[in-house]
Amino acid sequence: MNIVVAPDSFKGSLTSIKASEIMKKAITIIDKDCRVSLKPMADGGEGTLESMLASTKGQRISITCTGPLGEKADTSYAIVDSHTAIIECASIAGLVQVPEDERNPDLTTTLGIGEAMMDALDKGCTSFVLGLGGSATNDGGLGMLMALGMKAWDQKGSEVGPYGKDVQQVSRVSFKDIDERLAETDIKVASDVDNPLCGERGATHVYGPQKGLRKEDLERYDSALDRYGDAVESVLEKHYRNIPGAGAAGGLGFALLAIGGSLVSGAKLLADAMNTEEAIQNADLVLTGEGQSDEQTLYGKAPGYIASLAQKYHVPAVLISGSLDGNLDVLGEKFSGCFSIVNKPLSLKECMENADQLLYEQTKQVIRLSRI
Repeated sequence: MNIVVAPDSFKGSLTSIKASEIMKKAITIIDKDCRVSLKPMADGGEGTLESMLASTKGQRISITCTGPLGEKADTSYAIVDSHTAIIECASIAGLVQVPEDERNPDLTTTLGIGEAMMDALDKGCTSFVLGLGGSATNDGGLGMLMALGMKAWDQKGSEVGPYGKDVQQVSRVSFKDIDERLAETDIKVASDVDNPLCGERGATHVYGPQKGLRKEDLERYDSALDRYGDAVESVLEKHYRNIPGAGAAGGLGFALLAIGGSLVSGAKLLADAMNTEEAIQNADLVLTGEGQSDEQTLYGKAPGYIASLAQKYHVPAVLISGSLDGNLDVLGEKFSGCFSIVNKPLSLKECMENADQLLYEQTKQVIRLSRI
């Protein structure tokens, strides 16, 4: 029996690589003759860098750059195929890097993303893949663009800073000093969201609250991003703010579009890098999973993409997740079965602390069933 194991991370508990290894161990305990192919997934958010490094012969590049709160932070990106830089937003300007009681988009910045890009350009990279999930920012990519050479001024002609609060002061921008190498650089933006920059479905209203924005601040921030969008688009004489995905990572998607980036499915990008489709085509069973599954799993999330590939080749796909919520009949249209790893009454803390053992036990049950 050929089994492809392709989970996303169980956020807060297991990386996709660790989850894959646990599932393989469970499979081989039940059926030692199974051939198991590991394809640890991500969709542009946390874990994208590690998954890409695991699936390619990439080199980890350690750097010190500006963290989400403006502090100097030690982090890394990767270079694969000698000229492609893989940069994960969550590891440079990520929400997990900001203590819960300090989360405030006024005080966060994407400056470090631009600094990492500059470092990669200096190392000869001509191609970028940027994973945008899990950001702590809502600065519209202002910080990143400033690190790359864009200048911005307020109504009085004073240069503004690179933080979220500074977006509200932007009256005019200039791309005259933007790094010329970007014009010859291929930029792919891996994201699992289709939100525009502004509006009820925009970056601020949908994702701002989880980053620390209060309800009374939402309209102020949304209006500021709208004016900032005007300033950028008027200079470039192109429109980006309503492109699906422009609102990713607090508007970082918009800024990357403005310098020539193209938005792609993070799950597809990673799957292609690992030749996942070919593996699934030759499989008898596919196992995938994530921390929490609901209807949104089918819209850009890694397990949903894996299920689509399995369905294409008429291979049964089973979803094993930390928890299941929402309309399971919708999930049933893509998955042959959906299972939670929780096997008895447990608190969320207990579930997360014991995720490895719970996943191991549930995977064994699924494999037992598949052998009937």
